[in-house]
Formats: sequence, structure tokens, C-alpha cells
Amino acid sequence: MKKYLLFILFAIGMAFIACKHQSEEKVKVSEVIIPPPPAEKQMAPQKFTAPIIKADDEIVAEANKVSDKAGEGERMSEAPHTADIEKKIIKEGEIRFESSDVAKTRKQIISSLTHLGGYAENDSETTDGALGTKEYTIVIRIPAKNFDAFLGTVSSTATKIDSRNIRVKDVTSEFIDTKARLDNKLQLEKRYLNLLSRAGKMRDLLDIEEKLTEIRSDIEATQGQLNYMSKQVAYSSLTITFYTVQPEQVATGNGFGYKFKHALAGGWESLQGLFFGLLSNWYLLVIIAVIIVFVKRWRRRRAVKAV
Repeated sequence: MKKYLLFILFAIGMAFIACKHQSEEKVKVSEVIIPPPPAEKQMAPQKFTAPIIKADDEIVAEANKVSDKAGEGERMSEAPHTADIEKKIIKEGEIRFESSDVAKTRKQIISSLTHLGGYAENDSETTDGALGTKEYTIVIRIPAKNFDAFLGTVSSTATKIDSRNIRVKDVTSEFIDTKARLDNKLQLEKRYLNLLSRAGKMRDLLDIEEKLTEIRSDIEATQGQLNYMSKQVAYSSLTITFYTVQPEQVATGNGFGYKFKHALAGGWESLQGLFFGLLSNWYLLVIIAVIIVFVKRWRRRRAVKAV
């Protein structure tokens, strides 16, 4: 009996010792402090963004937004500052004068025009034999910087100036607005070309190409307007009209030849005057012809009765 009692007490003691040892180990584990990893190896959390794949309908919608934004940009850039832009001035005018020698005057004008770097757009000549006048009309284009010098040369060849009208027009604002519209159209074309390379559906391709055709037409029209304006600014225009009155050639002398020639000329002029005078009174000629016919018939009847 004692043996069994001792065995039980020994088993209980061993169990108590084992529990105590386990609790001490748990305490030790809980007290252990694990140091944080080094700062070099710490990595910030990264955010993953999935790539956005746009559909063709979204591409077309984006194209419309691009067009609207370009329109807004065009309106905003229509009035840039003009302080830093060179003035754009167009000069044009007309001058009309009398010259004692139109051939010499024309030669001087053409020579001065060539020397100053200009050219003639139109050169015409008119002669009026009845009034004895000869008239030239020359439309010229000359670099704007040489316009005043050329106008002075033309005026110096005149015997009498009938009229002179010179107009100056400032087109700086118009030039800037046109240039801004052209730049915006070119940027819009590049954006549509980019969208065209990303479109996949045939319908969307056709819509974008149609818009590109419209934009290209606008670009060409705006570029043509800008080129014309630039040419008007670079070359001034002037319409020159000059004329001369031919003096009447009056022969003088007392010789037989002069008198004979003068008599023939006077007789011819008198004959012309008589002819045109009778022609202007044609109704009198008709009345006289009727009277002559009536008298002849009356005489003929009278002669028949006498026989």
C-alpha cells in the first residue's frame, strides 16, 4: 500500500515540475523583443494601376473633345499682344498727270521701277486721234520700303499733276489673328493624326479622315489668306496714268505748193460739209424728188393731149 502511495506522490510531483518549467519558458518567449528590419530593406507599398485600353467609340469622343479644346484655344489666341509684333502696313494709291513726252516719261518710270526692285502688273496705251491725245496706264508693284522714293520719281516727271491718292492701311491685328488661327489648325491636325493611328473600326476611321479633310481645307484657305496679306504688305501697289496732248501741226507759207495743198484741203472739207449737210436734210431731198416726178408726168400728159 505504501508503495502505491509513494508512486502516486512521485507522479504528482513530476507533473507539477513540468508545468512550472513550461510556464517559465512561455514567459521567456513573450519577453523576447525582435528588432525591426533595417531601413534599407524596408520597401514602401506600391500601388498597381491597370493599363487603360480605350475603345474606338472613346477615341472618337476624345477627338470631339480635342476639336472643342482647339476651338477654345483658337478663340483665346485670337488677340495676342501686338507690342512685340512688327507693324503690317499696306500702301496703295493712284496718280494721274500730264506729260510733255509720254514716251520719255514711260522710259523713266520703267527704269526707276526696275532699279528699285519693282515690276509692272499691267501696261496699256490708248491713242485718241480725234482729240490728238495719247495716254498710258501702268499698274506697278514695288517693295514697300521703296514706295515713297518711287512716288517722288514719278511726280518729278509730271508737267501737271491732276490727282494723287495714297492710302495706308494697318493690318497688324488681322495678320496676327490669321496667323494664330493657322497655328491652331495645324496643332489640331496633328492631334487628329494621332487619333487616326489608334482607331480600329472602319466607321471611326472614316469619321476622323472626314474631319481631317475639313481641317486641311481650312488650313489651306487660311494659309492662302496669310500669303496674300504678306504679299500686300511686302509690295505696295500704284496705278500710274499719264497723257499728252499732241500739238496741231499748222503749215505756214506763201508758195504755190502750200496754197495748192491748202486749197485742196479746204475744198475737200467743204465738200464733206456739203454732203453731210444734205444728208442731215434728207427729207428735203425726198420732197424735191417727188416734185420732179410729178412735173415730168404732167408735161407728158400735156404733150399727148396736144397731139
